[in-house]
Amino acid sequence: MKNSLKANANGWALFPLLIFIFTFLGAGIFLNDFYALSSPVAVLVGIVAAFILLKQSYSSKIDTFIAGCGESKIMTMCLIYLLAGAFATVSKATGGVDAVVNFGISTVNVSYFPLGIFLIAAFLSTATGTSVGAIVAIGPIAVRLAETSGVSLPLLAGALLGGSMFGDNLSMISDTTIAATQSLGCKLKDKFKINLFIALPASVITVLLLFYLGFNSEIATTPIVVQDYNIWVIIPYLVVVILALLGLNVFSTLFFGTILAGCIGFMNGDFTLLGFSQKIYEGFTSMTDIFLLSMLTGGLAAMVDKAGGIDFVLYHIKKTIKSKKSAQLGIGTLVGFANLAIANNTVSIVITGGIAKEINDEYNLDARKTATILDIFSCVIQGILPYGAQVLLILSFAAGKLNFFDLFENAWYHLFLLVFTLMAIYLPAWDKAINKYI
Repeated sequence: MKNSLKANANGWALFPLLIFIFTFLGAGIFLNDFYALSSPVAVLVGIVAAFILLKQSYSSKIDTFIAGCGESKIMTMCLIYLLAGAFATVSKATGGVDAVVNFGISTVNVSYFPLGIFLIAAFLSTATGTSVGAIVAIGPIAVRLAETSGVSLPLLAGALLGGSMFGDNLSMISDTTIAATQSLGCKLKDKFKINLFIALPASVITVLLLFYLGFNSEIATTPIVVQDYNIWVIIPYLVVVILALLGLNVFSTLFFGTILAGCIGFMNGDFTLLGFSQKIYEGFTSMTDIFLLSMLTGGLAAMVDKAGGIDFVLYHIKKTIKSKKSAQLGIGTLVGFANLAIANNTVSIVITGGIAKEINDEYNLDARKTATILDIFSCVIQGILPYGAQVLLILSFAAGKLNFFDLFENAWYHLFLLVFTLMAIYLPAWDKAINKYI
């Protein structure tokens, strides 16, 4: 196999992919905003480079590119993105996000604000599939609570960051989960179960630590302004999670969840039938960036692969792999470095997913576990990047009252999640326990 890879390997073929990465990275550094240049536009630069640099006929390049864009896993991934966007947008329009936040804040004692913020962010990010959305919804509240109660702002911010990344990594409608499972060809619910076996102990230890730190902090009783909310609008989130765990097809799950959220919106007078259809379309368009990125990256990857670029990466990675454990760590390291370069965990998974699949199949790894490792490593790195969207949002809400290092020192969940992931890779007993109960 290695001889075959060596014969087909062509490092030059990687240049279009590297041009895409450095275009995205360079624009982010130059503009001081890693989200100023849209990723689909950045990948177009790489595609143009591929057509110029790679040695194939023009018609062959066109055929390869289109086949890569339309590959079944890419299209499945894109359709799931659309449905997830529709569900998230319709549910939010009914007041679901506000209800989760206000319900959580109203039931949390001031002594347990760090713990409460973590749990609220964890549920909201899991229900909506987005860490950024959870931070936007809870961030201003967390800062205000710190200012009025005396609870440590770095501790609250770290709890918010950890809780938001809990759902980003675990949620079955998160774009990272969708990208990881489709890349490895495993079911969402199967990846969720293995992921939960790693994330749950990490979150339990985080909860206990936050309980202790919050309880022993010097705090002042503070009145909490809670807006009116309808508890029923939280139901669609719960239903989607339950149906997915029961094994219902992800398309059916998201479709049913969207319809249920729409029915609740009708009964509450949040929108008309036309308004419902508009919210669905708004959800579709909210996924335009990741939809186009996945499709275009699929085409670029196919061109790079045909020219020998993927074989080049695989050949050099496999020289360092001595066992299944090192193969799993290699996959995690690969996606981690990709995320360091482009500060986007979903894009990192899309770029490295094909290579992870090749390594997974050759070393006969468990695709569910590989998808989990791919997702976790990308989310751990994303959650501690000083130029990542999540960290930048929290720092902006703090308005100069918090610096990155204080936030990093309180990112407890990320540390515990990484530790338990390494345990799942290197400890045979832990691995057997996962296989026994999953």
